[in-house]
Amino acid sequence: MSPEKLTYRDSGVDIQSDDDSVRAMVSTMSTEVGQGFGKPMDVPGHFTGLIDFGEHALSMCTDGVGSKLMIADAIRKWDTLGIDCMAMNVNDLICVGATPIAFVDYIAMEKPSPELNSEIGKGLAEGARQAGVHIIGGETSSLPEIVKGFDLAGTALGYVKKEDIITGQDIQVGDSIIGLPSSGLHSNGYSLVRKIIQRAGIDYHSSFEGERSWGLELLEPTIIYVKEVLAALQDFKVNGLANITGGGLRNLPRLKKGLQFVITDPMPVLPVFRKLQELGNIEDWEMHQVFNMGMGFAMVAPKDQAPGLAERLGGKVVGEAREGSGAFHEPLNLVYE
Repeated sequence: MSPEKLTYRDSGVDIQSDDDSVRAMVSTMSTEVGQGFGKPMDVPGHFTGLIDFGEHALSMCTDGVGSKLMIADAIRKWDTLGIDCMAMNVNDLICVGATPIAFVDYIAMEKPSPELNSEIGKGLAEGARQAGVHIIGGETSSLPEIVKGFDLAGTALGYVKKEDIITGQDIQVGDSIIGLPSSGLHSNGYSLVRKIIQRAGIDYHSSFEGERSWGLELLEPTIIYVKEVLAALQDFKVNGLANITGGGLRNLPRLKKGLQFVITDPMPVLPVFRKLQELGNIEDWEMHQVFNMGMGFAMVAPKDQAPGLAERLGGKVVGEAREGSGAFHEPLNLVYE
């Protein structure tokens, strides 16, 4: 008998409720309350915020690692979590064409742990090296009545010339979608992953493939795309950039309303996704709205630019922009509105 089908909601995460919660908070906030130099620029639905700063715009975003931390805790391996934290921020930051320059981290802990902090620091330093940013500060808080275990988040700052901002509004029907490969799960969907692993009775130290354990496979660090993508922007016309994180294919329609982003030739699905889908008896539709499924970052470019751009970045042309709305995985007939 096949196991009961699992969904992200079963693991305690409801994507629709999360979206509703964000909209509820944003509706009560004003961007006009600040004073002094620099005003917010309108980039609704985007991956990062922009502040008018003369000839340039400052870009700022914040994010955390999520429940991937709990797997690191389970096998006491924390040295790559800082890479994930850095990646989740700087990969969002570059989606407007901005260059990351600075980063601050925040660790909330149940109780102080020099060993844990030291290992997290190693990952943050490596992430900063890969992204080419300076870590200019941070904060550690001991919150035993609020936090069980620990939480890691950060904020990244970058800049871009106003004339070089990429918002996605220049995307046209017929533009190509270029996918860049992911290294695995990156830092999304781990509530569902842990639910699958728990129900299947899998030990994180048990073998995933060969000598590699499930724990190490699930902790594979998020790729930092900064240097390669920003260098490619100097040589190719690019109309849109999307970090494929939580929400999977739903990240693409954030770039421009009134278009449908159609996947016609998807990236190869990595073995870890296939195995998790099998263990959790998860529908294709659910998998592609939760996980990156092998495509960690996407770029939208004019059709004549796409082949060279894909070759330059080790990616592939995976689809195109068409008239319509939402996202559509053509081979699997999956629609996301």
